[in-house]
Amino acid sequence: MAHFKPYDERPYRPCVGIMVFNNNGLVFSGKRVDNPNNAWQLPQGGIDEGETVVEAGYRELMEETSITSVDYIAEYPDWINYDVPHNLADKLWQGQFRGQSQKWVLFNFNGQDNEINIHTSHPEFVEWQWTNPLELTNKAIYFKKDVYEKINHVFLPIISDFIN
Repeated sequence: MAHFKPYDERPYRPCVGIMVFNNNGLVFSGKRVDNPNNAWQLPQGGIDEGETVVEAGYRELMEETSITSVDYIAEYPDWINYDVPHNLADKLWQGQFRGQSQKWVLFNFNGQDNEINIHTSHPEFVEWQWTNPLELTNKAIYFKKDVYEKINHVFLPIISDFIN
């Protein structure tokens, strides 16, 4: 049995979150490969040593979706922390973290949908779709709903200005 630090003493894992919108103002979302529930999320992943948030955003997006045809638009002004449930925290990240501290970036997709390929060497998603960003909170797992509400508050006006 592995020994973990008490949950409340664990740090947050630094992570980038990526909101990618298309010319219709819809955002990429994927159904998680490791969740039997109907849980959808935006691409996200760890920030490597020496990498900027935006660099991590481009890399993670490419690794999870094969998308490279994007333009950087904006960055959420703050880090957003979220906790995962205790039992999940013990299974993820070798039990080192209690959740993630995310910095979010907004990208505009300027490619064709056939560029998107979620069947990568380490798949994160079993399905993907373009989603109305207002529906994200309904489709997300409960501990990420707050995060999506916060980023929508900042990113939706930017997306709206961009597509109109």
